Amino acid sequence: MKNTYFDLIDQSYYFPQEGFDLKKGVLSFNGMSLKYLIDKYETPFKLMYLPKIGEQIKKARNLFNRAINKNNYSGSYNYCYCTKCCHFSHVVKSALKEKVHLETSSSFDIDLIFRLFEEGELTTNTIVVHNGYKTKDYLQKIVQLNEMGFKNSIIVLDSKSEIYRVKKVAAKFDGILKIGIRIAIDEEPQSAYHTSRLGIRPAEILDFYKQDIHGDGKISLKMVHFFVDSGIKDSVYYWNEFNKAMNIFIELRTLCNDIKALNLGGGFPIRNNLGFEYDYEYIINEIVKNIKEKCQAANVPEPDIFTEFGKYTVGESGAIIFEVLEQKKQNESETWYMVNNSLMNTIPDAWSILEKFILLPINKWNNEYTKVNIGGISCDHSDYYNSEDFNQQLFLPSYDDQEKEPLYIGFFHTGAYQDSISGYGGIKHCLIPAPKLIIVDKDDTGNFVDFVYRNEQTVDEMLSILGYLKNTKDHG
Repeated sequence: MKNTYFDLIDQSYYFPQEGFDLKKGVLSFNGMSLKYLIDKYETPFKLMYLPKIGEQIKKARNLFNRAINKNNYSGSYNYCYCTKCCHFSHVVKSALKEKVHLETSSSFDIDLIFRLFEEGELTTNTIVVHNGYKTKDYLQKIVQLNEMGFKNSIIVLDSKSEIYRVKKVAAKFDGILKIGIRIAIDEEPQSAYHTSRLGIRPAEILDFYKQDIHGDGKISLKMVHFFVDSGIKDSVYYWNEFNKAMNIFIELRTLCNDIKALNLGGGFPIRNNLGFEYDYEYIINEIVKNIKEKCQAANVPEPDIFTEFGKYTVGESGAIIFEVLEQKKQNESETWYMVNNSLMNTIPDAWSILEKFILLPINKWNNEYTKVNIGGISCDHSDYYNSEDFNQQLFLPSYDDQEKEPLYIGFFHTGAYQDSISGYGGIKHCLIPAPKLIIVDKDDTGNFVDFVYRNEQTVDEMLSILGYLKNTKDHG
């Protein structure tokens, strides 16, 4: 058996494969030479390959439409992009080029929509699904959207108490607000809690509809929503939650003719290793077929199907490229490759929830391979990465310190969540602003002294970081 890194990959996986190839011994990503980018920009850098976003959207949309045709399904399919996965203007605009709809999570998300509408990136026909906790600001901005003509704006209730806040703003709105109900699902057995904090308990939904929604002329129930955090998988757990959601949908639909939509929530998995296998076509066909069969059996119309794909949309478009600064042999069996940035800062999912990414060298594929650990340059113990799907060990090319060219490595399919969770430039997850910072001290007489060190982040600060304000130096 040969011992080069190329031979290891060639003997273990199908390679080259979608998105990855070797050109003159150097790795390319979606046909782009990574060494060219390294020579031009130097490391470390994050890379976003925008065409991949459109490719993913087209793939899912085509498969759903094929399943709809195959099963003679009467409802339509609607692809929503979850902005919380990546809020950057270049990403959201790339998704909107494919005429997707949007899912929002917080008040500042609506400001993005205002900006995108001003720039002509979307129209008032765009469907906007509003998830997340409905604060006063969030609801006021949703009503403002409706007043601007966004009649396909749907407020998804996350708890029973939200209906009272919605009714309060609806009373002042000259029109009807569309709403949805989110079903609280049971979590997987290994979860730290049994029932999701998000959504309304299934046993309470019918009475809630009858008592608080039915007959109110200012609101209209249009959507039933359920979300499985672990995503859409061909597992007993997923299909069990799917069937429970379908039963709730059917019961509600027999009571309410306005309900037209079933939102599947939950996302498709993305490739996090070279041996990744997932039959998207099969799963999609099973979803469409099962919805149709259950609706026909209950004699209710088949709903329009909504999905909220964030990670699937943007995850595979991202990469982070490093240079190995030094190799350290700490004992007889452990070798550390130290890279020129912090892994905790750049791929926080890897240490916070043990997420895996595709890790590949950019060069030196013809060198022998060796087992390694990857270390970041911070002084934190957790700043490392050392487990891959290949036998739960990490292998990379070995190299001699005297070699002229350093070893470069890349983490791939990092396009979702990493920036917001790490606080890139000051952005936050779901665009929930950092709270104001209050400093408390004592003066020379021992009396307390307090002052605001920094106020809560503003909308404009967020928009500037994300590229929606054109007068910033980073994105012109």
